[in-house]
Amino acid sequence: MSKKISERVTWVGKIDWELVFFHGHELSTFRGSSYNSYLIRDQKTVLVDTAWKPYDEEFVANLKKEIDLRQIDAIVMNHNEIDHSGALPALLREIPGTPVYCTKKGEAILRGMYHQDWNYVNVKTGDVLDLGETQLHFIEAPMLHWPDTMFSYLTGENILFSTDAFGQHFASEELFDDTCDLDTALREALKYYANIITMFNPMAMRKLKEIAGMNLPVRMICPSHGVIWRRDPQRIFKLYEQWAANYQENQITVIYDTMWNSTRHMADAIVKGMTEADPTVVVKELNCARTDKSDIITEVMKSKGIIVGSPTINNGLSYYTAGILELIHGCKFKNKKAAAFGSYGWSGESPKQITASLEHSGFTIVQEGLGVNWNPDQDKLAACEQFGRDFVKAFAG
Repeated sequence: MSKKISERVTWVGKIDWELVFFHGHELSTFRGSSYNSYLIRDQKTVLVDTAWKPYDEEFVANLKKEIDLRQIDAIVMNHNEIDHSGALPALLREIPGTPVYCTKKGEAILRGMYHQDWNYVNVKTGDVLDLGETQLHFIEAPMLHWPDTMFSYLTGENILFSTDAFGQHFASEELFDDTCDLDTALREALKYYANIITMFNPMAMRKLKEIAGMNLPVRMICPSHGVIWRRDPQRIFKLYEQWAANYQENQITVIYDTMWNSTRHMADAIVKGMTEADPTVVVKELNCARTDKSDIITEVMKSKGIIVGSPTINNGLSYYTAGILELIHGCKFKNKKAAAFGSYGWSGESPKQITASLEHSGFTIVQEGLGVNWNPDQDKLAACEQFGRDFVKAFAG
């Protein structure tokens, strides 16, 4: 399947309806994804990116239906993670010697992944590939989200090929933002940013400012996953500017795990106290053993503060609480407040361990952790409600 997206550019990628997890099982993709590849036809013909390895034969077969592969003059690899470069070995077996344009670090990754001495052409910001009536301008974008990443800008068509930036894991036959379910696309774009890009906020902000300073007329943004932004490409660009600026909403998220519901009862009471103290704040209560971890990280990104709770198990934390804390640490969130709580039987280490983890992850701890022995009675539940009220007060002024 291919779709013409402009006079000179055709989408030749793969829609993956069945994908539910990505990066192993680190990221949920319950709405599938796509591996976007673009064929540019001018006096020279260039392919931008390929597809994931499981679809390499299908990708090459479909590409043959679109063009005689011998007419491809160059392959541009904006990003060399396997979901974009996986079909490259199969393609280059068909057209060996075709130049592969990538950054220097991109070449290192391709050599490390596939152990092939292909015809690499290293490019950097400011380099240009002349296609005839149009040109491809290369813009390095390291750590968005790998060190090899670059963008490519096509003059004449005014298209920015942005690789993973501005993308979403969202499978849709409607290829464009003005024909798809836009609300879903935007939610998935936020989820993608929260889980993949957040830890690189400083680099993202610098790159956004750099691109804005180039004054490039951008008619369309073509990412490597999800829908193409053509109705208003500045919308997703401006959203990235907001998200990169340590984004937060008027939201507090309570994350907990529980064994015999004691910690859950504490969470319920904490939430009750917060909503009574400030009815305007959005409070979300998430059981981390039952809620998808990628969705939890998205809610943490949206939050100005989080409260994390766990029962004490074997002098430590529950498996799911420890896991979500590790993911939170990797995201390098900034300017967020936090507190901890938990129930216990005889040792009670969990609030202190959670507090230490959150502090290590850069959160501002606003109150001492709250521990409850066994199951909370009415007095302890009242203390949990006050704990919630006190947490809300930390944001006053």
